[in-house]
Amino acid sequence: MPDYYDIGTIVNTHGIRGEVRVLVTTDFPADRFKVGNTVYVATSPKTALTIQSVREHKGLTLLTFKDYTDINQVLPFKGKKLQVTETALQPLDEGGYYYKDIIGLTVIDEQGQTLGKVNEILSPGPNDVWVIPRSGKSDILLPFLKSVVQSIDLDQKVAHVIVPEGLIDDAD
Repeated sequence: MPDYYDIGTIVNTHGIRGEVRVLVTTDFPADRFKVGNTVYVATSPKTALTIQSVREHKGLTLLTFKDYTDINQVLPFKGKKLQVTETALQPLDEGGYYYKDIIGLTVIDEQGQTLGKVNEILSPGPNDVWVIPRSGKSDILLPFLKSVVQSIDLDQKVAHVIVPEGLIDDAD
């Protein structure tokens, strides 16, 4: 069974002819949302859809799918994630990583202390933030910046970081 990776969320329908509004979460929207591409709706079981049309409207991507021509056909997809399989992923440039590569990495600080494992990545603004849970303490929210993340070794599943002063609050 293939692995699936999120590329957006169907937030609503648009009109009555089967068009959906998608909040895009991929860094490669032009590659992911091309006419003829296959995407999957995170239903159980997955629903494979072929993109028939793509257009932008008010900050969202509007899609129609082959053989889905009515609002009632796409209404069950509202609120569901759109996904692609690993075969649709392209190789990244040096220093580029997919979220799937980062989640699960053990994070080690400049003193050699293990901070924990990345279990989530947030995208609140100009840079991503790694969420590192700690037992009995607040999560570490580590910014993914060159000044913070010194090295990533995907083979060893380890990231070496310099923790900015004041980032970790152990007062709780």
